[in-house]
Amino acid sequence: MDKIIKIEKLTKTFGDLKAVDNLSFSVRSGELFAFLGVNGAGKSTTISILCGLLSKDNGIVEIDGLDVEKNKLVINSKLGVVFQNSVLDQTLSVIDNLKSRAALYGITKNEFNTRVAELSELLDFKRLLKRTVGKLSGGERRRIDIARALLHKPQILILDEPTTGLDPQTRKLLWNVVTTLRKTENMTVLLTTHYMEEAVDADYVIIIDSGKIVAEGTPLTLKNTYTGDFITVYGGDEAVISELGYSYEKIRDAIRIAVPNTAVATELIVSRPELFTDYEVTKGNMDDVFLAVTGKKLVGGN
Repeated sequence: MDKIIKIEKLTKTFGDLKAVDNLSFSVRSGELFAFLGVNGAGKSTTISILCGLLSKDNGIVEIDGLDVEKNKLVINSKLGVVFQNSVLDQTLSVIDNLKSRAALYGITKNEFNTRVAELSELLDFKRLLKRTVGKLSGGERRRIDIARALLHKPQILILDEPTTGLDPQTRKLLWNVVTTLRKTENMTVLLTTHYMEEAVDADYVIIIDSGKIVAEGTPLTLKNTYTGDFITVYGGDEAVISELGYSYEKIRDAIRIAVPNTAVATELIVSRPELFTDYEVTKGNMDDVFLAVTGKKLVGGN
């Protein structure tokens, strides 16, 4: 896969604050790329520069081989953006919001009708087309936000905290749509999220803190590098488990033992089978990775 997004030594300051500090990464075509960091880490600043909404101080920012600042009109046609806060006109109907967006891209009436039919089927909003946006629920508005971003069949979809505050059913629907479009249109997706289970499905993840990359890799690589495994023992004797020499914590009706890796877990279980009659072994998750790397919990994102 070719690199469709290229950022090298990107820097952006606001007064004395260095929001983005010598940031470099690339995104391959068709990839789901997760961009993680707490509020103020530099995610939104980077995305604003990518979208041409903010100028950089230094560095290279290219989309599909084109400099973002020198080719804004062409770049805009390649991008679909779903911002954290809805950008729909609350006073207009759904269909009028979509028509006004289509006009910016010169989409013809027939093309528009075909695309809206496709998207309303995928995102299940056909019944909402004549409704005023201001009367929609949060989940319904989010579906229209995504449809708006997808009208012109962008090469790259940027999702900035797309599922914050949504019910599980709507979140599942939105991710099913993203998965479908990645397969059918080879769409590249750049995601910022504070739902770690969404980052688990990414092809590649970078974690930034204070404008710098502090960790990167596939979800599996990050988990293997920054966390160990856990053996959860049900009905275990805490006094005996404490003698094993590993850190542990009591959780409800179980004891969770932290071990360096799966090999150590296996060795421990085989050597002391009498302690492990009812247990499960799990890898650390992306929350554990984020905490290990930054010392912070990911509870929201900008």
